Amino acid sequence: MPSDVVLKAMNAVHRIAIKVSGGRLGHDLIGMPSLELTTTGRRSGQPRSVMLTAPLQLGDGLVVVASRGGDDQHPAWFHNLVADPDVRVSLRGGPSTPMRARVVGPEERAELWPQIAGKYRNYAGYQRRTDREIPLVVLEPVGPEQRDVPPAS
Repeated sequence: MPSDVVLKAMNAVHRIAIKVSGGRLGHDLIGMPSLELTTTGRRSGQPRSVMLTAPLQLGDGLVVVASRGGDDQHPAWFHNLVADPDVRVSLRGGPSTPMRARVVGPEERAELWPQIAGKYRNYAGYQRRTDREIPLVVLEPVGPEQRDVPPAS
């Protein structure tokens, strides 16, 4: 399975491709839009960003797959958003938007997984590589009234 170093290198290459091409490359990968997900580190409290793809859209929500290439461990970004579901998402290089992450439950996953794995076979392969059930996460836009923002004084 990919090591942390390999995953970080892949993310760096993805960002460089977007930057060097002026955004002409890297915003769509194998038919999926790419996005930059920024979570809050569960230990550090610092912003942590990762490049991901969204194989499915549900209304205004985007579905991401916590596959980590079929590794037996969940990706760090998944642990971060479970600890703090308030995230920021930049879709296809657009402005960063506040969103709330929601891990889908078993019934919803049973409905969504075949759609994702049927269209993007790499995800089906990732699931075969691991005994863990790969989580699906819906990133949903939030308005200012839905964010955990302290009241103005």
